[in-house]
Amino acid sequence: MASEHALDVVMRRHVLASDRPFDEVLAGIFSGISQPDIAQLFSKLETSGTYQQFSSLVEQAQGRAGLMRFWQLDLDNALTLDPEAPDWTGRRLVRLIAGNPVTMGQMTRHVADAGSYAPVTVLIEETPDGGTRVAYDSVVSALAPYDNAAASTVAERLDAEVLGLLREATGVPAGEGGDTGAWNQPPTAAAACLIMASQRSRPSAAARVPRVRPAAWS
Repeated sequence: MASEHALDVVMRRHVLASDRPFDEVLAGIFSGISQPDIAQLFSKLETSGTYQQFSSLVEQAQGRAGLMRFWQLDLDNALTLDPEAPDWTGRRLVRLIAGNPVTMGQMTRHVADAGSYAPVTVLIEETPDGGTRVAYDSVVSALAPYDNAAASTVAERLDAEVLGLLREATGVPAGEGGDTGAWNQPPTAAAACLIMASQRSRPSAAARVPRVRPAAWS
């Protein structure tokens, strides 16, 4: 039987404001996020024969924050040409999509919907005063309605890695914008029913190697 459900997800967004210039902040972010030839890496991952081989390839490719760049979308390209956005001329707006296929698998083995939130997005904006604004939506808050401790533990670690890097790059002191611990939002009754139905219909199987493919951006 076909059905549709709506699940309310309350997201916690961390916004870091810095007087550091955009290029400096972006360089700081990339000091912890590697920039491999992602198509070549995905091709190698696709042909991995074992999970150990898969994990080893990821470990070799990841940056010191445990992340790698999947895509970088220069959103300012459209804004610069938009006649109705004159205040954006010369300013940068970049959406950085980064992650780790092993970390993604460690969450999705428990909650399949975690695949909607990993890899993560970091939005980096050059402000009119020459500073930089960085925004990040925490994964642990996105997974809170599913009430799965194992997935949330992985998400907490991922959030801590990302936020630690972003604070370092922007010069924002640790803890100034709130902790990165558990997001204690209980699931609603509707969400609980949906999650239970999903878990009943999901076959019990060992974690599979996640299949990650790059998407074209045009």
